[in-house]
Amino acid sequence: MTTTSSPALWAPPARVRGTLAVVAGRGERAGVYERFGRRLSSDGYTVAVFEGDSEAAASWLSEAADAPRVLVGSDSGASAVLRLAAQGSALDAVVIAGTLADAEVGVPAPELRTACPVHLGVLAAETTIDGLRAAEPLPAPADLAAIEVPVLAVHGGADPLSPLADVLDALRAVPDLEIVETVEGLHDALNDQSHRSVAAALVQWLERLRTGDVHAEIVRVRESVRTTS
Repeated sequence: MTTTSSPALWAPPARVRGTLAVVAGRGERAGVYERFGRRLSSDGYTVAVFEGDSEAAASWLSEAADAPRVLVGSDSGASAVLRLAAQGSALDAVVIAGTLADAEVGVPAPELRTACPVHLGVLAAETTIDGLRAAEPLPAPADLAAIEVPVLAVHGGADPLSPLADVLDALRAVPDLEIVETVEGLHDALNDQSHRSVAAALVQWLERLRTGDVHAEIVRVRESVRTTS
């Protein structure tokens, strides 16, 4: 089993384009993010997954050689990484997924987390409800307003655990926030049925981040033409 001092690690086969430290959600073992780690590493990004220990993830990330250094949090991990960003931890950006607008909400049944049959099987093998700690609440608006790095939020449009509208309202104080909605997606936004599209959107965002201006376009659709018979 992975420990916080020795995270699960997926390394690129060649040149490294950046480093991601992932803080897993409640009851999640590192194996929940194996598919995510393999896909992002194939695009050049080192991915390390920590089982709920945000401080260990931030410490490891601060010592990583390859920038940009991005702290990623899912479910309860989202609140934790936002807190660290607000405190000024050494990182270049934050990605949050399945953010909990209400920290008191319980752990959902697997079928409320994902509609992906492969991920359902992973959850059965790589999660536990034993000894779960309560999720920490989102930072206060004044703390969110102090975050100085770009934040990408990925969230399911049909998340029954943490509705998208509530999350958007809770995050409105973040100065530099981009939202990616998974259409009809559930709670596990990084691993739901749209996991390939989410990974592609994340890589595009990371590539923009690498330019020094996450808002600078790299590719754009100039024209969309439909022909009818």
